[in-house]
Amino acid sequence: MKVVALASGQGNIPEEVIESVLARHDIVDTVGKVVQLSKQGKYLWGLCPFHSEKTPSFTVTPDRGVFHCFGCGMGGNAIKFRMETEGLSFPEAVRIMAEESDIPVPEGKGGLMSPPDPERDRLIQAYEWSAKFYHYLLKNTEHGTAAMEYLRARNFSDKMIDQFQIGYAPDRWDTLVQFLEKRNFDPAEMEKGGLLSARGEGKGYVDRFRGRVIFPIANRTGKVIAFAGRILGEGQPKYLNSPESRLFNKSRILYNLHQSKASIRKTRQIVLFEGYGDVISAWEAGVHNGVATMGTSLTDGHVGLMKSLADEIVLAYDGDKAGQAAAVKAIPMLEEHGLKVKVALLPSGLDPDDFISKHGADRFMEQVMSSAVSSIKFKLIYLKKNHILLEEDGKIAYVKEALEVIATLHSSTEREVYLREIATELELSYDSLKQDCNLLRASLQKNIPEGDNNDKRWNNGRHKKGQVQTPVLLPAYHAAERRLLSLMIQDPEAATYVNDRLGEEFNIDDHAAIAAYLYAYYAQGKPPGISRFLSSLQDDRLEKTATSISMMDTPPDWSTQVLDDCIREVRRYPMQRKMDQKREEMIQAEKSGDFLRAAQIASEIITLERQ
Repeated sequence: MKVVALASGQGNIPEEVIESVLARHDIVDTVGKVVQLSKQGKYLWGLCPFHSEKTPSFTVTPDRGVFHCFGCGMGGNAIKFRMETEGLSFPEAVRIMAEESDIPVPEGKGGLMSPPDPERDRLIQAYEWSAKFYHYLLKNTEHGTAAMEYLRARNFSDKMIDQFQIGYAPDRWDTLVQFLEKRNFDPAEMEKGGLLSARGEGKGYVDRFRGRVIFPIANRTGKVIAFAGRILGEGQPKYLNSPESRLFNKSRILYNLHQSKASIRKTRQIVLFEGYGDVISAWEAGVHNGVATMGTSLTDGHVGLMKSLADEIVLAYDGDKAGQAAAVKAIPMLEEHGLKVKVALLPSGLDPDDFISKHGADRFMEQVMSSAVSSIKFKLIYLKKNHILLEEDGKIAYVKEALEVIATLHSSTEREVYLREIATELELSYDSLKQDCNLLRASLQKNIPEGDNNDKRWNNGRHKKGQVQTPVLLPAYHAAERRLLSLMIQDPEAATYVNDRLGEEFNIDDHAAIAAYLYAYYAQGKPPGISRFLSSLQDDRLEKTATSISMMDTPPDWSTQVLDDCIREVRRYPMQRKMDQKREEMIQAEKSGDFLRAAQIASEIITLERQ
């Protein structure tokens, strides 16, 4: 049996750090920040954050330190949960969780401690000092006069300029170069980290940001890790971001998350803007749960991060065609992660910053934020703009597209509300619209499995009429392998017994791989425990399988007879397959008239049966 190669996959993070992280981050507390849990027996149950469902199939087992969804199969420990909900790699998740618990994270292999990462520390320090330097130049020197006038014209107050540490990079080649060199920062490291640029011709370095208003970008802990520079006057690009580096990944960073986290956790809502200026102006207007993407489209990393913090997203994108199209594209991404979505409507041609400057904060909060519409309502408004409703063809085309949106709604009440709105607005028969909508739903449902989530693609068919389907009966050898692994996870002596008599001769590849990992895990003298063991796997499929096996109600006490019975069943399966193959060969030999060959095969079958 082939087994996958074992690898640590821990990004050189010492094992004692991983164990400390798991010890300090209780699985119930970790999951409870995202999922509302209720206790039933020895499990805590909730709606799975990884797929849409209306009947809870997501469980947390406090004594084992793991979560598992019986619907989609996702499972793991607290570190895995943070990885999946926030779009993090294993090392990133461990580092963030360690930082939250004040656990130092030195580099090292095999658990051996080694010095911290000096290059990373220097780069963070350089960004922090550079941010303060740019902020000082804006507020206290002639260099920043024009930039300050620009910010004043956009109604940025001194309080906001200070709070968001806005700065200015002079239109000179070496202002920051000199500043960093005087403080003994290596220009080559600074160029690699995105603060400087190599000269196009000759040797040396120049400032990356010149003649731009500087918006510092911080990570979730508030440390500056990148800049966004807005050009003064005409020129391209309008915004220039720091390049991606070991500190900055724009697909996983949200601007202003470090300041908005408290409000987001309190309200369970995030307002998502397109620009830095929108976030700042809205903050001053009273929106303290606003964030923005880094001048890039919404990514799964962004959505996973938001899902870990909030239940509802309000899209406050620009009122122009590009902004509305971006909202249409973002809605399904957010809803596929189980997030409720609303859209704040802005007049065409205005972004939130412009609206606040033109109409004031009170009107923004009342007319835009408080009047945000559902995602369905927004889609209907968006579709309507693409048709001339005064013309019959335009009206028919709009109704056809609108019905395709409404027909996907699970709630008959919601469908009726939107159908009546269209009927009134276009002076059409409500009954006709309802009939067309029902026909469309019937057509759509032919291709959707029966279940409690007919309007979604996840987990369909698991729950029918609120009842959990009868579990599929596993073949005897399959059940025996799972029982063996369940006992081995709970007791190293059971693992030793199975290793001596069966080794890696499991019939299912994933089971053989998990067994091999268990043998290696216990060989290092580690204690039993599914949460710790999962961190040694670093393979999504194996983690799901091992978590599922750990959820079996297998009594921890075992006897050699129990293990021997399971081992016998595991070994019997390949023999049984071989006998079935021989019987098929014997039938074929008899059909072809080769009775001598058939007799030989029959003898081989008898020998196999005796074995």
